[in-house]
Amino acid sequence: MRLTRVHVDAPLTPGERVRVAGSAATHIARVLRLKVGDALTLFNGRGGEYAARIEEFRKDTVTVSVSEQRAIERESSLALTLAQGVSRGERMDWIVQKATELGASRIVPLFTERSVVRLAARQADRKVQHWRAIAVGACEQSGRNRIPEVAAPLDLHEFLRTDAPGATRLLLSPTGAVRMSDVDGLGTGVTVLIGPEGGLAEAEQQAAITAGFKPVRLGPRVLRTETAALAALTLIQRDFGDL
Repeated sequence: MRLTRVHVDAPLTPGERVRVAGSAATHIARVLRLKVGDALTLFNGRGGEYAARIEEFRKDTVTVSVSEQRAIERESSLALTLAQGVSRGERMDWIVQKATELGASRIVPLFTERSVVRLAARQADRKVQHWRAIAVGACEQSGRNRIPEVAAPLDLHEFLRTDAPGATRLLLSPTGAVRMSDVDGLGTGVTVLIGPEGGLAEAEQQAAITAGFKPVRLGPRVLRTETAALAALTLIQRDFGDL
């Protein structure tokens, strides 16, 4: 039987006890309905995972004893960044979840000309924390022991000015001259740029190309932004990563 995996934002050391609080404790006690003596797998995002066992329940916390460390990593050898135009509501949540499951090491939300979602600074901070929590949950489910970086939202043109030395830059575009399968090879990693609902404006596409992004298409059909993200990451991991 597969053990329940729980992320703990704290140092983990074999032979010591750790107190799990917040949403993780609620999930253990009220959703999973685990009991004293039940086994868990803990990870803190710093590499490896730890065998553990529940010792005590209190009102808002769960105390667990940590035993052996397992030097297990399930990270892709490919440094994969998804630069995604911010989409509405649950679409962006879904993209973050699936990108994490597919091994993305970095997710950069982007504001573009056609972005429907606009966030004030305080709203953006809350959204980033929300997306990071989704990434943590996806790591718990998928077996990853390292949490991908979820960056603060950037304006597209600000993002295009960032350095990515050695990385291959791909722009998903229905009018791209080549298919994903025609990409010969990748450098030290790959960044995939995808627009929001409605895609990128023509001027934005040209700016991306000027910044070194190569336009590629996924096929003859126009995909929704969330479908395009899933399809692109799957193909890249299949051809160059670990799928």
